[in-house]
Amino acid sequence: MTLDKIGKYEFLVEPFHCDFSQRLFVGHLGNHLLNAADFHSNDRGFGMTYLNEIHKTWVLSRLAIELECLPKAYSRMNVETWVDGVMRFFTHRNFKMADAQTGEVYGYGRSVWAMIDTQTRQPADILAIKEGSIVNYVDTEKPCPIDASSRVKMGGEADLVGSFETHYSDVDINGHINSVKYLEHLFDLMPESWHSTYRVKRLDVAYVAESHFGDVLHYFKEEVSPGDELYRIVKCTPDGNTAEACRVAVKWAEK
Repeated sequence: MTLDKIGKYEFLVEPFHCDFSQRLFVGHLGNHLLNAADFHSNDRGFGMTYLNEIHKTWVLSRLAIELECLPKAYSRMNVETWVDGVMRFFTHRNFKMADAQTGEVYGYGRSVWAMIDTQTRQPADILAIKEGSIVNYVDTEKPCPIDASSRVKMGGEADLVGSFETHYSDVDINGHINSVKYLEHLFDLMPESWHSTYRVKRLDVAYVAESHFGDVLHYFKEEVSPGDELYRIVKCTPDGNTAEACRVAVKWAEK
């Protein structure tokens, strides 16, 4: 049986997933998007439940989120998700976030995912999985009215603004630092007074390399203009090697 191309999943905005303004943490919003993507792919036969049996998995390559506001505590949010493009090594997946009762749209998301071999950590051919059946679920008609995720280009001038050690709770089901943890640590760089005044308008994340338990993440910041910031996150492994892990562009708006 072929399911609908678009999946819709309801999430409760739990109070202890919200900040002091009683709005959902952006990090928890990001995890809801990742969960919706997992539910959608699993239901249609190309999710991690099946892929792990054949030593494959999905990893997030790029993510863009554009928000009008964040849902309040105790509300229920629908996340719609659909794939709008498939290539040999990448898929493009979109998201729509809205109040489950009123239909108020909180925002949209765009993402790019790669399939990798869990033993070699190298790219795997998506179209070789189940004879490319994923193409049966591509929907190019449903609109996603935000710009595609960017590569987050940075200049040469960036200042070290903070460092974070990684621990057990940073590691996800794929055995590497969870994609959303980079954002949560970034937001922790700002004081409460900043978050009282500003909210995230748009996020672009370009993932470059995996980080793992025990790595230290160094955050380098470049300010393009007030409210428009770029970050380079560099990992330092326990043996002293360093490499760029990801880049993030953040646009802030006054509340």
